[in-house]
Amino acid sequence: MRPKRLSPPVRRTARRWRTPPAITHGAEAYEGLAILEEVKGQLGFLLWQVGRDVALWASFAPEQRAELFEPGAEATLHGLVRSTGVEVQLESPLMTLVRMVGSPDTARPESVELACQYIAHWADGHGYGATAVTFAQAAAMTVPFDAGAAYAVGRLAKRRAEFSRAETWYRRAIALARQSGDWSSYALAFSGLGNLYMQRGSIPAARRFHLRALKAARRHSMRSIQGSAQHDLFVIAAGHNHLDEAERYARGAFESYGPEHPRLPALANDISYFWLERGHFAPALTVFEALLPHMSRQEDRLVALANIVRAAAGAGERRQFEQMWDEVWDALSRDEAAENTSQVLLELAHGAAQLGEFERAERAAERAVRTARERGESKALLTAESVLDSVRRTRGARVRAAAAPRPQAPEETELFATDLVRSLNASLVTR
Repeated sequence: MRPKRLSPPVRRTARRWRTPPAITHGAEAYEGLAILEEVKGQLGFLLWQVGRDVALWASFAPEQRAELFEPGAEATLHGLVRSTGVEVQLESPLMTLVRMVGSPDTARPESVELACQYIAHWADGHGYGATAVTFAQAAAMTVPFDAGAAYAVGRLAKRRAEFSRAETWYRRAIALARQSGDWSSYALAFSGLGNLYMQRGSIPAARRFHLRALKAARRHSMRSIQGSAQHDLFVIAAGHNHLDEAERYARGAFESYGPEHPRLPALANDISYFWLERGHFAPALTVFEALLPHMSRQEDRLVALANIVRAAAGAGERRQFEQMWDEVWDALSRDEAAENTSQVLLELAHGAAQLGEFERAERAAERAVRTARERGESKALLTAESVLDSVRRTRGARVRAAAAPRPQAPEETELFATDLVRSLNASLVTR
């Protein structure tokens, strides 16, 4: 009997992940032009110059940086910082980059990265979106294996609607995070891709990316990211009338967030509006009322009040409807150009129609059409014209509309509303 021949052992090699390149330029004619267009005067020139210096420095290997800049370049930049009179909080990171120009061979990448991230944060806070992207990108190039830095570029680029650029940075962040075990950046980048594809209108892809984010967040016990992914999946399910799935994700997001999460009011508002659209007016009304103290911006408060008008009408609370209608209508009369005016007017129109107040409904819808047309809001205009047409067609059914039976919300919806109100009230106490 012949001895059994053994197969040679299979040699296993470590898997090498390919890190995809990212788009580093926008639509500007030449690199950094957007900074000069956003930030006027000497400060804009200073930021443009140091941004170019960092990009150049990061593109060379450490052993090649010693003679990268001309002698005297540090002194020139230092004088420019002084003569520009930059804000105190901006001076320190700028001086870090000035010292990098003076000693390019000894500058620490971590310090340069931190300085660039700080300038990006400053620019973002001042509404300089292109400048923020430029310095976030400089930070990511300085420490090229930092997944969090790559994710930050994608997030800022998406906010500027630079979708192609954002996608490449999100995908780079995913690859880097997988290699380094940075699971927070990994999940956040998938979430970013999901929201990006939502904005593009590609819902199946958006859902797929959000599910990847949720899976990673669950596996690594990241409750806040888990809640955010469930929140996004709830919005997708609700928008496509997948009711059971929407309820499941809504409850999951609520439990993951907890009562002190800063996104809880936004989730509560989305859930309440979902109930409002389904005709569950009473639970929606209680949550909208609990949301009012969380609305610090007047524009957000007006939207919340308009939602209360519609929910109160649907729930048959005529006195509350009248009170809130007057408050919102008067506020809009004082500020015709308020943000979300068209949306507010449409909620008023819906509420008035639900109570059979068709003259009011028509007046609000007509004003919504006029406002949307003046502001160039094409989507809002289509909706407003549709609502106005519907109101005019149903004016003859005044009695039937006023006496229409109101659907009773399921018991689990009522209990969920109670939980939301309790958490919203508790978060006010802990502020």
